[in-house]
Amino acid sequence: MTISVLIADDQAMVRAGFAALLDAQEDVRVVGQAADGAEAVTLSARLNPDVVLMDVRMPELDGIAATRRILGPAYPAARVPRILMLTTFDIDDYVYDALEAGASGFLLKDALPEDLVHAVRVVASGDALLAPSVTRRMIEHFAARRPRAGRAATVLGELTEREREVLTLIGRGRSNSEIAADLFISEQTVKTHVGKVLAKLGARDRVQAVIFAYDAGLVEPAG
Repeated sequence: MTISVLIADDQAMVRAGFAALLDAQEDVRVVGQAADGAEAVTLSARLNPDVVLMDVRMPELDGIAATRRILGPAYPAARVPRILMLTTFDIDDYVYDALEAGASGFLLKDALPEDLVHAVRVVASGDALLAPSVTRRMIEHFAARRPRAGRAATVLGELTEREREVLTLIGRGRSNSEIAADLFISEQTVKTHVGKVLAKLGARDRVQAVIFAYDAGLVEPAG
């Protein structure tokens, strides 16, 4: 299956570089480029990409606001894309809000080319980008600064003891295979538990589950 990608960045050279890299992959095709958030929303609805590479800071409409529109109920396209945020260390304050808006992960702009290609494939497959250690550190950093979610206690009460264990391990960045090993259960059983956890949390993917785990106090930021 070919993964269709829309690139949204206000720097033409950045867009061109990402496009050249991704178009060189046999399983990836760049279907459009947007110079600002408003154009990203328009093109996303028209082109129906599988993945949108979304810069955080752009004119007209920033990447977070654009993500909210694309993933919101008023989005006109039949198929909602996965959003992969692009960021740099000096704009980290925006990352947590982007993940809460429904982004499937984020990547630093100075990441290695193979990391970008891998990230696109990961989010296109329906998973969340949690592998890079910087992702976990940044989520910890922002979760430590957020107030505890008011609905956390209520939602946690709906989880079984095993589902709580699975959520805690998700919050620690464990993969399904690692969770299976930690809990001495099969990977298929883990997948079943993860699906139930996401449904009860109303979480789009594992990134939002990680955020919830920190907000609920199941996982504490490394200090």
